[in-house]
Amino acid sequence: MSRLKKRSSLTRLADFLFECGMLRRTPRSGYQFLGTGSENVAEHSFGTAVIGFVLAQMAGANKERTALMCLFHDLHEARTGDFNYVNRMYNTSLRTRALADALSGTGLGEDLMPLWEELEETQSQEARLAQDADQIDLMLNLKEQSDLGNKYADKWLAAAMKRIRTPEGKKLAKAVMETDHTDWWFLGPDQSWWEKKNGSRKDLPKISVPGMTDDAPDAEGNEDGQ
Repeated sequence: MSRLKKRSSLTRLADFLFECGMLRRTPRSGYQFLGTGSENVAEHSFGTAVIGFVLAQMAGANKERTALMCLFHDLHEARTGDFNYVNRMYNTSLRTRALADALSGTGLGEDLMPLWEELEETQSQEARLAQDADQIDLMLNLKEQSDLGNKYADKWLAAAMKRIRTPEGKKLAKAVMETDHTDWWFLGPDQSWWEKKNGSRKDLPKISVPGMTDDAPDAEGNEDGQ
């Protein structure tokens, strides 16, 4: 890393952002064993951050701190790659060193390294919630694969459920297990919408949009459904 020490902090921030982008091209490797599904580390980090925010709100914990822990919890994988549970039986990685090297010279280390250490120690409520968020994001993907017919996903779900630590995590994980992954969009409109929809949007239920009059053309979309 010696050649990077001469770079300005602003240039190192640019380096850091490019490195974060690498997570979009870093696959979550467990899906090769599951046989279906796919995800990259950036997608997982986003999902985990959202779930962490939700869990912290449920628990009355610090939402921002929990979400930040979640957002950066796998940043080191831009350098190490993702080790699934099979890989970990035979391999280790220098995760803390990888994260420290990524943050070196950026000015971000003072904020992010303590969050990483807190997450790893798993003593604070926020850290435990963040750990649960990591598992629940996996469970959401596994539930989708289970709904689509992958019976092996059910075994993974049962194992993931046992890793949940907090009461809030257990409640949310249980709700995930009991909810069809398509319900959020399929159950919205009346069943007749799916049976009769063809062509214009005249029969689409009206949705009140603040600041728009009922006769505004964009309130219900144009006739070709765009």
